Amino acid sequence: MIKTKSLTKVFKVGFRGRKVTALEGLDLEVKKGEIFGFLGPNGAGKTTTIKILMGLIYPTRGDAWIMGSPLGDVSVKRRLGFLPENPYFYDYLKGEEFLHFYAQLIKMPKRDRKAKIKDILSLVGLKGAGDLQLRRYSKGMTQRIGIAQALLSDPELVIFDEPMSGLDPVGRKEVRDVILKLRDEGKTVFFSTHILPDVEMVCDRVGILVKGRLRSVGNIEELLGGHIKSIEITARGISESVLKEMEPLVERVIKRDESLLLSVEKEEDAEKVVDIIQSSGGRLYSLIPQRPSLEEYFMKEAGKR
Repeated sequence: MIKTKSLTKVFKVGFRGRKVTALEGLDLEVKKGEIFGFLGPNGAGKTTTIKILMGLIYPTRGDAWIMGSPLGDVSVKRRLGFLPENPYFYDYLKGEEFLHFYAQLIKMPKRDRKAKIKDILSLVGLKGAGDLQLRRYSKGMTQRIGIAQALLSDPELVIFDEPMSGLDPVGRKEVRDVILKLRDEGKTVFFSTHILPDVEMVCDRVGILVKGRLRSVGNIEELLGGHIKSIEITARGISESVLKEMEPLVERVIKRDESLLLSVEKEEDAEKVVDIIQSSGGRLYSLIPQRPSLEEYFMKEAGKR
């Protein structure tokens, strides 16, 4: 659905026209029907990439294709939806009026507009808000109406630039649900973000961009691997003498009222701790392997030179 080859963008800034490379040699592929998270710190080049894909700016070097067609093919734009990072809309329009305007832009038949707009408003969590002027919308509501306009044409590919920006936890969940529903309908979603917990919940694959360069790409399991960094054991009914017996095997002990949270580094040590707990009459409540998080992996990649 998206392919780039050696995509590069160099900007000239300042009075002397100093060259700044925002994107360098990007090789990327996004498959049909997947949710792809495009990750990176602020200034990494995510928005630059999306602007190139949408034809808002031109690359300095390299090539890109959307749905098999080179950039600039107008017919392709009828099959994709787009939400920019900082959408701005004419705020004296009501929500439904705004969507009717966009429906006219995409030449949606008049007979279909009312039902389609009603469905879209419900999908993005704005049912009942269609009669409000956009200037009365909160930041989260503005973000959701932006998503609604991106979905009006029933696109095959949806590109979101920071769709969770400014949303509260409830709003973020609603947007995640919308993204998952789009995948269930067979659509492809490409979105940039730096909110990593949302990525772990919804993405099939991710790419990490740092200082204009793609550092890694793959599904989350591949990137994080099967490594277990520690094992957390929760137990009750542990005496001080039993705890002292386990001390050589345990990295950290946290007391919570009558419960103990024990952190063990090795699997074989975890097995020994469980045996001690059970043989001493203690009660084992949980044993949870702790794997590296996407945030830890991201920070490691972002810190590389």
